[in-house]
Amino acid sequence: MNLILLFPEDFIDEHLVRLTSRRLEHVTHVHRATVGDALTVGVAEGRIGRGEITSLDKDALEMRVTLTTDPPPPLPFTLVLALPRPKVLNRVIAGATSLGVKRIYLVNAWRVEKSYWKSPRLSEENLLAQRILGLEQARDTTMPTIELRRFFRPFVEDELSAIARESLALVAHPTGATECPRKVAQPVTLAIGPEGGFIEDEIASLQRSGFTPVSLGPRILRVETAVAAVLGRLF
Repeated sequence: MNLILLFPEDFIDEHLVRLTSRRLEHVTHVHRATVGDALTVGVAEGRIGRGEITSLDKDALEMRVTLTTDPPPPLPFTLVLALPRPKVLNRVIAGATSLGVKRIYLVNAWRVEKSYWKSPRLSEENLLAQRILGLEQARDTTMPTIELRRFFRPFVEDELSAIARESLALVAHPTGATECPRKVAQPVTLAIGPEGGFIEDEIASLQRSGFTPVSLGPRILRVETAVAAVLGRLF
């Protein structure tokens, strides 16, 4: 991890934190830090700074924390993502978080297997863990929101227009006639379908909500690759 993410419950006084479990193991075995070393830390939804290790043993470590800088600015970007395969979901959430995405909607689509919605990887605990990994990678502290929508049509017809208001609304589609724009200077709401893409009826529904189908080129990309590729083009 490039940043140790702290939470209010970690603080034992105003400037002192106590860490156990995963973060203790990482500091001990990956950073190989000892008493007196300073590491980059940040408080969830707060500032970033340095934490100097004041005590360390096999059960816990304590750090004296000084917070001096703000986190990187969020991307003006909303991701509407057809629920990917469970084994892909973790990589997508952690990757999107590390890229600065702060608003994610996981939605149903015709090509999304019903069994995906029963995966334990959709638990609040797991989705939080993946976002934490993304923030730690990127040295960020602002937690993205994730909302689940199991019914495609009501979501698109009743909510999506308001979500995408005052943004450039795009849907990535392999046969889109328009090339995905580059270096845009406004907020973007992007919909990405499942493997195989949205079906034509779903594309039509998205278009009625103001979305323009765009192509990322002649190659068909995996979901996690498409998210990174389109963010690189847009911003």
